[in-house]
Amino acid sequence: MPLYKQFADQLAASIRAGVLRPGERIASVRIASQQHKVSVTTVVRAYELLESQGIIESQPQSGYFVRAQAETVAMPAAKTSREDHPAWQESTEVDVSRLVLATLRTIQQDGTVPLGSPYPNPALFPSHRLAQYAGKIARHASQSSVFDDLPPGHPELLRQIARRYLENGLKVAPEEIVITVGATEAINLCLQAVAKPGDTIAVETPTFYAMLHAIERLGMRALEIPTDPERGMDVGALEECLKTQAVAACMVMPNFQNPLGFQMPDSEKERLVRLAEQHQMPLIENAVYSELYYGNAHPSSLKNYDRDGLVLHCSSFSKSLTSAYRIGWAMPGRYRDQVEKLKFLNTLATPTAPQRAIAEYLTQGGYERHLRRVRRAFAQQRELMRHFVLRFFPEGTRVSAPEGGYVLWVELPPQVDAMELYRRSLALGITVAPGRIFAATNRYSHFIRLNYSYDWSREIEQALKLMGKLVQELAD
Repeated sequence: MPLYKQFADQLAASIRAGVLRPGERIASVRIASQQHKVSVTTVVRAYELLESQGIIESQPQSGYFVRAQAETVAMPAAKTSREDHPAWQESTEVDVSRLVLATLRTIQQDGTVPLGSPYPNPALFPSHRLAQYAGKIARHASQSSVFDDLPPGHPELLRQIARRYLENGLKVAPEEIVITVGATEAINLCLQAVAKPGDTIAVETPTFYAMLHAIERLGMRALEIPTDPERGMDVGALEECLKTQAVAACMVMPNFQNPLGFQMPDSEKERLVRLAEQHQMPLIENAVYSELYYGNAHPSSLKNYDRDGLVLHCSSFSKSLTSAYRIGWAMPGRYRDQVEKLKFLNTLATPTAPQRAIAEYLTQGGYERHLRRVRRAFAQQRELMRHFVLRFFPEGTRVSAPEGGYVLWVELPPQVDAMELYRRSLALGITVAPGRIFAATNRYSHFIRLNYSYDWSREIEQALKLMGKLVQELAD
């Protein structure tokens, strides 16, 4: 183990043992170097590691301090126990779009605290550099080919995406990729390629509402599969369903699922892919958060275990680089030609300028450095959000422990109506995402999702205090 990690582990152990308490200042870099007889570089790297893990924090002009640690609370939000889902083997029609649209409109109101936003903090993105590249491209637009707009997409962007996958351990050829208008279009095209109206689609529960929108838009039915907040979809439950009914496809988000935040273990990912192979069932994988991991290594995807081309992998730059350009892609495996054709029929093309601007950014380097900064910020803010929710919300509140991404799933006392909390919070200028929008059925009436990607501020802390009071009022 590197020396800086050894030093970081020793300091973390002292903090856990109570030798150093929350709020206490720790030794400066220079003094720690002298005390422990290690180099200044070793101390700096150790402090950076501990800061990325949310264990310590730096304060300008003051030094490093032990961060207030949130109590570790299990999150049994979506249990694998079949008894907790009495209708889990029954498919249902989907009708959540109106509620989701109404919720998203409130987020756009000026002056609100955007705890309900599905989008990451745009201040973290390299918007200025991307704008510079886009401006340069616009000035030389006559030199670009009009055919670059057509599917599958701009050749250099396809190459850069394939290169990124290779760096993360997945061999992908550029011709396997189809550029789309965000991951949402990728998901819709993939679903349209493998299923037809009236078909049943297996989904996690809770699940990201964009998955439900795709099912609703195409007139399909959702089969909600019990999902564990730490291990993901209950593959055994899905296997039981496949014995008794036809499932046209399965839609999953195995890495840092929205809203639960789990990372599905590799063994479960492989088990799911093998089950899909056995039944020749397409798997649509939403991987938009895979770059936002808090651990030391990029997570594997279902595509890593795909031998038959049954995994239709969807992703985008909207959560990791810029949400302004809406550039996504699909790697649809054996369904690639169908997806490319549907892309042409549905939206004809994806604009070239934003594709080229992102390709230029990736070519020039700096993406990994940008991602490290974003991951570090999200990991720190996760701990702050968990800590203050547990501090200000009443007894009976439980929170998730996301391993990546930027959203927190909160279970409120069972008597609390999340929709009423949503309305009362909005009246105070605070937005939240009610749990109802994350299921085809009304399973999560006392759950909410919170966004912790925004820089910590007094406004956010005050918003959580006010929400805690509202939850207490609704619980009484």
